[in-house]
Amino acid sequence: MKKIAILVAPILVLLSFITYSSNSVLDFNTSLNDSTEIAPKSFYGNEAKLIAQILDTYHYKKIKLNDSLSSVILTDYIETLDNNKSYFLKSDIEKFEKYRTKVDDYLEAGNVNFAYEIYNVFKERFDNRMTFVLDSLVGMDFDYTVDEYYNTDRSKGAWPTTEKELDELWRKMVKSQALSLKLNGKDNEGIKETIKKRYERFSKAAQQHRSEDVFEVFMNAVAEAFDPHTNYFSPRTSDRFKQNMSLSLEGIGARLQTETDFTKVVQILPGGPAEKSDLLHENDRITGVAQGEDGEMVDVIGWRIDDVVQLIKGPKGTTVRLEILPAETGVNGPTQVITLVRDKIKLEDMQAKAEIIPLKKNGKEYKIGVITLPSFYMDFEAYQQGDPNYTSTTRDVKRLVKELESKGIDGLMMDLRNNGGGSLAEAIDLTGLFIKNGPVVQVRTSTNKVEVGEDEDPEIIYNGPMAVMINRFSASASEIFAAAIQDYHRGVVIGEPTFGKGTVQSVIDLGRYLQVPEGEEVGQLKLTLQKFYRVTGSSTQHLGVSPDVNLPSAFDADEFGESASKSALPWDQINSTTFNVSQEVSPQLVLRLNDQYSRRLETSPELKALVEDTKELKLNLAKTQISLNEEKRRKEIEEAEKREAKRVSLSGTSIKKESEGNTDDVNIEDQYLKEGVIILTQMISEIG
Repeated sequence: MKKIAILVAPILVLLSFITYSSNSVLDFNTSLNDSTEIAPKSFYGNEAKLIAQILDTYHYKKIKLNDSLSSVILTDYIETLDNNKSYFLKSDIEKFEKYRTKVDDYLEAGNVNFAYEIYNVFKERFDNRMTFVLDSLVGMDFDYTVDEYYNTDRSKGAWPTTEKELDELWRKMVKSQALSLKLNGKDNEGIKETIKKRYERFSKAAQQHRSEDVFEVFMNAVAEAFDPHTNYFSPRTSDRFKQNMSLSLEGIGARLQTETDFTKVVQILPGGPAEKSDLLHENDRITGVAQGEDGEMVDVIGWRIDDVVQLIKGPKGTTVRLEILPAETGVNGPTQVITLVRDKIKLEDMQAKAEIIPLKKNGKEYKIGVITLPSFYMDFEAYQQGDPNYTSTTRDVKRLVKELESKGIDGLMMDLRNNGGGSLAEAIDLTGLFIKNGPVVQVRTSTNKVEVGEDEDPEIIYNGPMAVMINRFSASASEIFAAAIQDYHRGVVIGEPTFGKGTVQSVIDLGRYLQVPEGEEVGQLKLTLQKFYRVTGSSTQHLGVSPDVNLPSAFDADEFGESASKSALPWDQINSTTFNVSQEVSPQLVLRLNDQYSRRLETSPELKALVEDTKELKLNLAKTQISLNEEKRRKEIEEAEKREAKRVSLSGTSIKKESEGNTDDVNIEDQYLKEGVIILTQMISEIG
């Protein structure tokens, strides 16, 4: 394989000449006189200045930190603090306008005081809201016969103009939470006590925010103005990032993020308790966390993500209970309580796994080998130490394919759904197992230099019928592999369009270039330096990989993909590189497979149910308006429970379908995988 370097060395050399002293004095007056306000640490100005210089000089995008970008940063910072427009007043936002074109100037001068001034206004508004809830709303007897609604997503609405508007917004918010508790069986006193404890904890957690937290939020607004994958990590976040990279984090195996008032599951990590239990899924919302089998359920609605994560994390072998709103039933559906046993997520849990799925078609038995690939991994430390048994994606898949072939498989399915990427080198090497040789991916640097990652090994370990399964959460290295298999016409790609991440990042330790007081630490900057391109010259950015056969999808690109971010780098194209297309998959074959799939859409009860489930999920994901009328909410919950019971009943049944003399008989609960296996079997039949 031709290696592709991540070009960090030039940055390290140049930055070695840039040193900062923590003793420099800023020429800006600060208004942070209140002892309860949070102020920046003495070296934060210098750290911000260093970050701004790195972004300005080395980011792939090659844009300058100017007045225009300053405006973007200010907007993003305000929205991060108050993403649902529930705290700031319109008058606050108008006062912040004086900073709109000044952020770049402040950063260049090493001044972050204004960011803390904005935060302290937010803190004052937050404290006022907590006082209002605890003094005025906790003891209120709500009327649940009134026909009114609460919108959980106010991000696109207007800022409240008066305290009275905010009071009404929070009345509806707390009423919605109280009604949810009532529908879950709590009496009036229990509801009041739960709401009271919720906001007391919420307020207490917010009082623990420190200067480091504010700096991280602001510097992320700066970094992410360049692109969504450029991020600032505080020292505490850096430690967590290193834990994740070492795959030794103890917990439930889920990646979370804040969405409006909720903590949303955005990724289930392969090999973790969440995946193994199949109780928690992407887009589920977590509303409560409890320790052990009988610990008190702590409401986490409105909590910041770090505090929720701290509750969920814990030692291996301990139990955590989560109260969730499943994605399938949405914010209007019933909550569920699930129990998970924490575990350590190890490298071996992330490794490729293989199984054989038997399928009967037209009286003929087929064996389909399925390799599930959670990520593109490699044990770099063992490799560098010369360990001949080091673990890698390519080595594992090569072994698994040989094992499957020894059992007489008729076709091979590579399942890359939910594979968020990993090692670029492994993506290239893995592709090389299925093509003779040639380019796999092109990478362009910020200086417009294009390098080609090639498979230089002519060996092919498997030359039979092949398919690749992808979904909206297949990203980065997954997209490189799927794109190469598709561009070489080596296999059929089945599923949903992928995420569309076509950029490469590297992490820079800022502590190497900044002197800080003893006992203090600085963070890290994850910086976008390069961009991926297919062998055809098309970028995977935004577009991702479009499958040859599209299965139903509930996830739109502008909500669940690279295109969801306003600052994402654009799609573009470079020259194609020379490569030899194989003959395994012709355009005519793809047309016939799509025609057969279209006919199945009309005749297969299971496939029809999958389409309906997908539509339902899409609608539920889009719903943000909640009725505050008890009778309406009960009806909505009953309908959601009926739909879910019907879905579970159907998915757990193996259906034999008779159509045009064909019989497909395969018992797989994973409906998407089942459809993929059927399509691959049809491909095998087509090519003889």
